[in-house]
Amino acid sequence: MSNISDFIIEDGVLTSYNGPGGNVVIPDSVMSIDEEAFMWCSSLTSVTIPDSVTSIGNGAFSHCSSLKNVVIPDGVTEIGNWAFSACSSLTSVTIPNSVTSIGTGAFSGCSSLTSVVIPSSVTSIDEEAFSDCSSLKSVTIPDSVTSIGDEAFSGCSSLTSVTIPDSVTSIGKAAFFQCDSITSVTIPDSVTSISNGAFTGCRGLADPSGFVIIRDVLYGYYGRGEKIVIPDGVTSIGNGAFYWRTSLKSVTIPDGVTSI
Repeated sequence: MSNISDFIIEDGVLTSYNGPGGNVVIPDSVMSIDEEAFMWCSSLTSVTIPDSVTSIGNGAFSHCSSLKNVVIPDGVTEIGNWAFSACSSLTSVTIPNSVTSIGTGAFSGCSSLTSVVIPSSVTSIDEEAFSDCSSLKSVTIPDSVTSIGDEAFSGCSSLTSVTIPDSVTSIGKAAFFQCDSITSVTIPDSVTSISNGAFTGCRGLADPSGFVIIRDVLYGYYGRGEKIVIPDGVTSIGNGAFYWRTSLKSVTIPDGVTSI
């Protein structure tokens, strides 16, 4: 049980926690959790955030490696950059409908997180928001989201499928890089921009010949051939398309390719 003396609170802002960890209950007087307030608190196993809190600052719980679950209350509108990054024991998180912004790297490196539901209040998924969540199997992206940031789900090696809603217009650089368990992806017509390397390393999307081709862009080759002919219709070859393909001896590029 937490003691009020474990916290340093200034004008409703929790600036620092100096307690023993374990199951921590943040006092009701707290309105915001400051940057790095619990950072590197490796003994923290659970935290109860009161309804009075409206914002969670940058790096607030970063590297709390024993934190297993967290419920973010309905009053929170903003989850700061790297707020829960490297919380490697975090298995579940509840994000309320009040949240409009999930910051850069907010859950990056949460390697035990298995699923996440992004509420319909969120309009963008920032850079690296869920990168290297290696146990993440499913993610629900709501119709409110218009952009998926660079490396947003990079390294989510257990992710098997993703449905991108009609509201999304852009997919950032390396957004799904090395998501090698994805076997299907639906990209709506609303998407007008897919940045370089967005699906590089997604070997599960390869066709029978070993090519990963999405919208005429070659993102990778995962076949065994030493001499390959890139299919007609490909207009662009993305960054890292042949990364670590050390057995390749020759590649024939069709005339339609305009950028490499």
